[in-house]
Amino acid sequence: MHIAVAGNIGAGKTTLTELLAKHYGWRAEYEDTVHNPYLSDFYDDMERWSFALQIYFLSSRLEQVLELREKKENVIQDRTIYEDAYIFAPSIASLNMMERRDFENYLSLFEVMSGLVQAPDLLIYLRADVSSLVKNIERRGRDYEKTIRLDYLKELNDRYEEWIHNYKLGKLLIVDVNQINIRDPKNLNQVISKIDAELYGLFNEKNS
Repeated sequence: MHIAVAGNIGAGKTTLTELLAKHYGWRAEYEDTVHNPYLSDFYDDMERWSFALQIYFLSSRLEQVLELREKKENVIQDRTIYEDAYIFAPSIASLNMMERRDFENYLSLFEVMSGLVQAPDLLIYLRADVSSLVKNIERRGRDYEKTIRLDYLKELNDRYEEWIHNYKLGKLLIVDVNQINIRDPKNLNQVISKIDAELYGLFNEKNS
């Protein structure tokens, strides 16, 4: 079984991934922000490092997905390869922080790679407005995120909403984190109940 958690920067993907992995006893796969050689440079100079960053994410995400398929384990994944191609790269390009030829080259590479990727059994989208994202980003205090532009966050949010509206690759669960705190056990249990219903149906031994 493969669950993926999607959402903008600061939406709470890593937190939910960790909590769900603990609840189900499944393997957690996180986005590599610690060892990423481009992330800090990107936020300092987006135009210069955008293409290198997106290629790194695309490559590492593909490697992660192929490894998951080979091991055939139950897994909770923090962010998907689709978000790189449908959210982040187009947003960067639309804000004139990536040259058109680089963007087209990136999309061509993604089209080849996407044929090797299988969609998750369930995609969980964490919906959050920009003010909520900013609060969470400030709360966790990562140095390289201090220079994130508000117009960049808004552009990402708009593209997330468009992508989710048209998502047809598999089952989808939307969690509005503007309304709930997923760290609260009561709220988390409600989310888990919805996940169980999507994965196993309403009437099964797991939910009885």
